[in-house]
Amino acid sequence: MDALDLARWQFGVTTVYHFIFVPLTIGLAPLVAIMQTAWLRTGNERWLRLTKFFGKLLLINFAIGVATGIVQEFQFGMAWPSYSRFVGDVFGAPLAMEALAAFFVESTFLGLWIFGWDRLPKKIHLACIWAVAIATNLSAFFILAANSWMQHPVGTTYNFETGRAEMTDIGAVLTNPTVLAAFPHTISAAFLTAGTFVAGIAAWWMVKKVRSGDAATARDVYRPAVILGLVTMLVSGAGVALSGDWQAKLMFDQQPAKMAAAEGLCESTDGASFSILAIGDLSNDCDGVTHVIEIPGLTSFLATGDFDSRIRGVDELQDYYAQWVSDWEQENGVAPTFDDSTNFYPNLLITYWSFRLMIGFGIGSAALSLAALWLLRRKGSTTDKPWFGRLGIAAIATPFLASAFGWIFTEMGRQPWVVAPNPNASGVDGVWLLTARGISDQASATNILISLIGFTLLYGVLAVAWYRLMHRYTIEGVAASEKDPSPEARAARSDASDDDAPLSFAY
Repeated sequence: MDALDLARWQFGVTTVYHFIFVPLTIGLAPLVAIMQTAWLRTGNERWLRLTKFFGKLLLINFAIGVATGIVQEFQFGMAWPSYSRFVGDVFGAPLAMEALAAFFVESTFLGLWIFGWDRLPKKIHLACIWAVAIATNLSAFFILAANSWMQHPVGTTYNFETGRAEMTDIGAVLTNPTVLAAFPHTISAAFLTAGTFVAGIAAWWMVKKVRSGDAATARDVYRPAVILGLVTMLVSGAGVALSGDWQAKLMFDQQPAKMAAAEGLCESTDGASFSILAIGDLSNDCDGVTHVIEIPGLTSFLATGDFDSRIRGVDELQDYYAQWVSDWEQENGVAPTFDDSTNFYPNLLITYWSFRLMIGFGIGSAALSLAALWLLRRKGSTTDKPWFGRLGIAAIATPFLASAFGWIFTEMGRQPWVVAPNPNASGVDGVWLLTARGISDQASATNILISLIGFTLLYGVLAVAWYRLMHRYTIEGVAASEKDPSPEARAARSDASDDDAPLSFAY
């Protein structure tokens, strides 16, 4: 592979790995704050025990997320200096806001929350975790504002003398319609992830307690956590669906090639169907693709709200973008940036399947919440079925996978652009950059390969550390969060019963 391919692999590997931790932190911080609020308002000790238990898991996840997130900005200058130079004037503002207005608040108040138990007044201590929860979500907004500008540039102008995009309106960047849709979608997905995490772990412990003869703890401590997690899953699942529909319609207007690639649609079609499965050659020459198990008109409806609307295929869009870029370059006296081999639409195989896997895992997680709520519908009821606990642990993976595939779809669907043009939408004319033009002219394939291997190995070590810590403190349960752990909690680390086995594939 050449330097461009290796640089894209490096950024993709580190970004997807980092994003494993992001949605859990964003969603779990408010849930921990809700648990502590319930304790303060009711005085019920179960909420204190749950707060400390899930708070400890939040801290582990937050620490690994910070460590892996630092690499993202570092890579901008390391492998993508031409891209950094092009977008630096725009990216600087939201990234600075994220650091100053969000991350500093987040990290400061998290420290106060960690060390403030029995030192701060209860209400002040509670305010600290709420500050963390709000700052975490605010941080996500600023990061998404920067990313959404890459999807749909606004509030900028192109300086022909410097060859850079220069920001003219920070308000337009922060109110970009793309970020206004992406933010609720991402936050809903984060709550879906955190809700599944809480419900899955609590369900496993509930079954374990019932089967060990401690039905009181299962009923009084873990069942409320299961209910909280399931309700969060159900509400956030609806939020994901509604905001996803909003995003799809914006995507059709702003990035029509991404919409066409999401369906593997080669030829322009009126009333485009949505296929559950496509067979044949989904390579980018678009030959021999057969759609199987189609839902008539659904792709057109997702794009426009009309089952009969016309969706342009990638063949038409290839000619459209090639002509548009050529006309713009000739009009402005800019040297050609592409040749006849340039594809102006993304990899169909990756875009098609990542879109379906994102939807499938997301729907699967929300559907599990309905099934579990039905099983727990009677007040005071518990279950002692081992499969229920194992299913809860297995379900934890579904929203993580949905988020990962959603991120892959969002970023791979933008290709071949690192900053996407918007010729037929409300974007800024002339502010666009091909991915191939964003890479460093100085970085060799060998250097990037070495750093790619180094990052992958380092992230592998961090993954092992994260898993071992999460596993260790999960199997200790809520009792380990009390000031005076019970003998059962102290013995949890050496407990090697078969009931603990499902946790080996929890994360």
